[in-house]
Amino acid sequence: MFTQQDLQQLSQRGVTLDQVKAQLAAIQSGFPSLHIVAPASVKNGILVPSKAQEEMYIQAWHAYLQQPHSVLKFVPASGAASRMFKDLFAYLQTGEETPFVQNFLAHKSDFAFGEDLADKQGQEAVRYLLEAMHYGSLPKGLLKFHRYRDGARTPAIEHLVEGALYAACNGVVKVHFTVSHEHLPLFRHHIAENVARMEKKYGVRYEVSFSEQKPSTDTIAANPDGTPFRTEDGRLLFRPGGHGALIENLAEQDADIVFIKNIDNVVPDKFKKSTIRYKQILAGILVTEQQKVFEALKDPSLTDEERALLNRPIRVCGVVKNTGEPGGGPYLVQEEDGRVTNQILESSQIADQTLMAKATHFNPVDLVCAIRDVNGKNFSLQDFVDPATGFISDKSKDGKPLKALELPGLWNGAMSRWNTVFVQVPISTFNPVKTVNDLLRNEHQ
Repeated sequence: MFTQQDLQQLSQRGVTLDQVKAQLAAIQSGFPSLHIVAPASVKNGILVPSKAQEEMYIQAWHAYLQQPHSVLKFVPASGAASRMFKDLFAYLQTGEETPFVQNFLAHKSDFAFGEDLADKQGQEAVRYLLEAMHYGSLPKGLLKFHRYRDGARTPAIEHLVEGALYAACNGVVKVHFTVSHEHLPLFRHHIAENVARMEKKYGVRYEVSFSEQKPSTDTIAANPDGTPFRTEDGRLLFRPGGHGALIENLAEQDADIVFIKNIDNVVPDKFKKSTIRYKQILAGILVTEQQKVFEALKDPSLTDEERALLNRPIRVCGVVKNTGEPGGGPYLVQEEDGRVTNQILESSQIADQTLMAKATHFNPVDLVCAIRDVNGKNFSLQDFVDPATGFISDKSKDGKPLKALELPGLWNGAMSRWNTVFVQVPISTFNPVKTVNDLLRNEHQ
């Protein structure tokens, strides 16, 4: 099945033949179903602090920031913005002004990039945006999202601002972006252009770093019959393994506490108050729970099993009430040893659709994580991944069908064996931008 050329290809990618065989076996066999006990709810797994408790947690976070700790914002930012403009690409092809296109054109001056389109109309304006301004190929993190008196801000810069407002530890704000290889120079240039201005505005010093998803985390593609998929030149086809591959990037970070939030979930300054408050609450809960764990681990009467269950990475996950169709979110899952644990699940992991219909909350990707043990040493995060939580998707390449393997997702299977706390946060903290017209919503104006 594998040639000498294949083995050379694997070696160049840093992948072993055993890993590839295991991936092909997983594609053929699929993944076992999870034993889902119930969706997590306010009375069953989701914490809702009182106002007094919220203030206590905020104070706990403020106190933590005054100590010699390292705090980091970790922002997955490799996603291209092309899907944001799907309707506009179609408009260039067909010329049909759908309601979506009509809304875009009627309000183009309301976008942060509107000034660039001021003297252009119809398809000319759209073509200029997607092609001349490269918005059709740039990553989301580098698009103009919000307008201010001193100029427009991209999501990347909004994350720098957020960092200054809730993650500045001893005057230092650390922000890490995971980016695609092709966009790394653009991100570096963009941050370099803006960082001094942001430092002056917020009285902090930024340490901004970048990483790319490792080629070794790509997964092999298979034909529908389970054999390796090959490109026209006979080479094996590898595809990105999904955001779960970023667990390796996260494991390399030098930080005690890590905030994780998607690149497009940002708002202008006038709407940041809720975001800042609840990030501080989540972080306060995390450091409070971590201190309890550290104290408990000092107990000499602990059994090895009890110690192993406590001595794990910790994450506090903000979850939001469902306002639309239920899908991925917080669930209670029974493990093989009988324990019931808190898990973030994607809809693809939930076979019983009635469970999703009963779900009261969803996952906005709002995490605060503790990735060091009681001795201040980084956990080996790969040890806490559940490899049985990947999934198979149907894709195509050059018109031929294939089966793709997605690794356990960053905030679901890749963190499956972390100790997890669910906390209800308001919908005001969740403002993603999935299409360009989402930027016309009040929360982004």
